Amino acid sequence: MDSAKPLPFTERLLRGLGQLLGRLIYRVSAHFTDRLPAGGFLLLPNHLTWVDAIVLQLACPRPIRFIVFEAIYKLPLLYPIFRCVGAIPISPKRAKDAVRTAIELIEQGEVVCLFPEGELSRSGMLLRLKRGYELIARGAKCPVVPVWLDQLWGSIFSFESGRYFFKMPRRLPYPVTVAFGAPIAHEEADIAHVRERFLELGEFCYQQREPLRGHLGRACIRGLRRHQFTTAITDGLDHSKLSRGFLLAAGIALSRWLTANTGAARISIVMPPGKAGLIANLAVILADRIPVNLNFTAGRTALEASIRKAGVSDCLTAGPMLKKLPDFPWPERIVRLEEVLPKLKPHIMLWRLLVAVLPTAVIAWLLDIPRTGDTAEAVLLFTSGSSGEPKGVALTHRNLLGNVAQFGEMLGMGHRETILGCLPLFHSFGATVTVLFPIIEGIPLVTYPSPLEVGKLAALIERYRIALFVSTPTFLRSFLRKAEPAQLASLKLLVTGAEKLPQDLADAFFEKFKVRILQGYGLTETSPVAAVNLPEPKPGKPDDAVQPSSREGSVGKLAPGIAARISCPDTGAPRTLHETGILWLRGVNIFGGYLDDPERTAGVLEAGWFKTGDLARFDEDGFLFIEGRLSRFSKIAGEMVPHETVEQRIIEALELPRDERTIAIAGIPDEAKGEALVVLTTREIDSKVLREKLSALGVPNLWIPKTIKRVESIPHLASGKLDLAGCKTLALESVG
Repeated sequence: MDSAKPLPFTERLLRGLGQLLGRLIYRVSAHFTDRLPAGGFLLLPNHLTWVDAIVLQLACPRPIRFIVFEAIYKLPLLYPIFRCVGAIPISPKRAKDAVRTAIELIEQGEVVCLFPEGELSRSGMLLRLKRGYELIARGAKCPVVPVWLDQLWGSIFSFESGRYFFKMPRRLPYPVTVAFGAPIAHEEADIAHVRERFLELGEFCYQQREPLRGHLGRACIRGLRRHQFTTAITDGLDHSKLSRGFLLAAGIALSRWLTANTGAARISIVMPPGKAGLIANLAVILADRIPVNLNFTAGRTALEASIRKAGVSDCLTAGPMLKKLPDFPWPERIVRLEEVLPKLKPHIMLWRLLVAVLPTAVIAWLLDIPRTGDTAEAVLLFTSGSSGEPKGVALTHRNLLGNVAQFGEMLGMGHRETILGCLPLFHSFGATVTVLFPIIEGIPLVTYPSPLEVGKLAALIERYRIALFVSTPTFLRSFLRKAEPAQLASLKLLVTGAEKLPQDLADAFFEKFKVRILQGYGLTETSPVAAVNLPEPKPGKPDDAVQPSSREGSVGKLAPGIAARISCPDTGAPRTLHETGILWLRGVNIFGGYLDDPERTAGVLEAGWFKTGDLARFDEDGFLFIEGRLSRFSKIAGEMVPHETVEQRIIEALELPRDERTIAIAGIPDEAKGEALVVLTTREIDSKVLREKLSALGVPNLWIPKTIKRVESIPHLASGKLDLAGCKTLALESVG
């Protein structure tokens, strides 16, 4: 290709002035500029603000010709500038002219930039990629270079908080990270490939954010000092309250006691959601120790394994828990919070005064909290054990600070909106979303010790005008029978996870409460939030197009800074994001490995990529669809048979109630076909009738179970998820 022509003096002058002014406002960190081809190419950036072009030009060492919508190009104030810098106007009526001009400039060695989303993002998320760029790339036979602009969401020129311009800049100069991708040959630059590269560049940029190197304890201090006289937590049992400043003071006082009286790096906690549980977790973090919230609903064998793996000798709990759990394998030393905290009252009052006047950095210095936590272990959780013995998931400061930031960026909640926390503290959603997120982001929290008492939960939602409620489909079914529509009227976000959301539940919930259940996706290993649907934004005008924030059947879009890949379940070969296969994730929230278990770690982690074990695909708008957990498929005569689909077909065929779990499918070994399906059921089911009705629905013969086992109840975990290991044990008994 020919080298680009020298720029005219006027254009050089204007670009120079623009770069000078831009650097006064933005501090741009550019990465991988050495990847840029020497000749002409097509540059594809994400689009977050009105000033993306300026920031991009600050990062790019070569002049860029931007393709601009004609309506904006012709604005009186901007027209002279666009014309001087050689921008290319485009309109639906004259699109071919713009494409032809772009091709000619690229062939002359120029850099041409097109925003492939075609519009500014109003959510900060990557939108659908329009295919127009493919015409230019193929016409010019040029490489395509994706580029990612990070941290611009939240600047005054973005739509964060639902408006452009009318907000104060957070910092000046404003930090921005720009990363250029490796060139993609025009033949390979389809939208699935480009989106995958965008996600990988976004993940790289997110990892560069300086706050992620910090310490969880300092983040908690900073978060609780903001609005420190407002309510931090309301205990739903007795309706008592703690202010944010008092919660911090109590946490500090208990942390000093722990530092003086305990020596182990990890301290276990056995508490339900509530004031005491929150103070205990905060204190352990402020003591620069590692909280280990133990799953007290698990069996004794699993608990003994968890305690042994964690190496804990101290346990924070309360008298009622000791009485409730007589068979619990308690660690060597038990600390009863109702005995310790009253003795610390003078210390709490002193720290409350200090918290009111001292800055965060001084408090952290007094507590000897390191400035950097980064990849050091911060919290230890154990997997629910739905498919085997619990595994220790060591989450780092970076993991948790990153996931709180990701979740906060997606939700955009204000400090006057309230969260209801009833999920167990040993559950990853409970630990991050209803403990760390409200502490760090300044969100009021109302707690209740059990997700099962639907009547009490509905009353709390109504009384405290709860805005965000996180639950599971299993727990939400009971609301259909035990709650009234007026009680849930305040909910802005009802997010469900842990298991797939049945469509009949979603429909029935909306019909009764006019509240949409928004399905999310996460795993303990992802800290846990990986993706979530969000409420659809309201159009500014009746005829305004709305950028979709949710999609029926999906688990939403990936959180910011997460990259994804899809691979073949059998061979591991790469597939496009639009094909179904094993989902791999990489990001700031991805754990670094299982505790003292290199073999299991090697089975799920490769070069920072986490193998989720879920079969998934993305649509063209970037919504993630989970087709099923690989462990919930059986390979029968070479065909993958989905357990969840068979379950739904049986419920439909037999007209079983949908407000309780009456059946579950499990797979067992079969000599002839590899595996066989077993129906576990709490009802009497005639196998002949079942076969006839499933056949009438068009269910393949291979999918129809031959074995039916009557059980007292379907095994499930405290999180509401199906207990896969328990189901398999029962299924094997049917052939034993």
